[in-house]
Amino acid sequence: MAAIVDCPTCSKKVEWVESNKFRPFCSERCKQIDLGAWAEEKYVIPGAIPVDDPDLEDQGH
Repeated sequence: MAAIVDCPTCSKKVEWVESNKFRPFCSERCKQIDLGAWAEEKYVIPGAIPVDDPDLEDQGH
């Protein structure tokens, strides 16, 4: 039995099967909406706070 997940864009129920080429999305449209949000920087993955690197200071950066 395949898992049922919610489409991250529209929350429609999606069957997680190999034949669904858009998974975890329900459609190409929802996939493109999500890609556009990443491109517009609406989503952010937090990074580590940069540590002062003495090697970079020696190079004038």
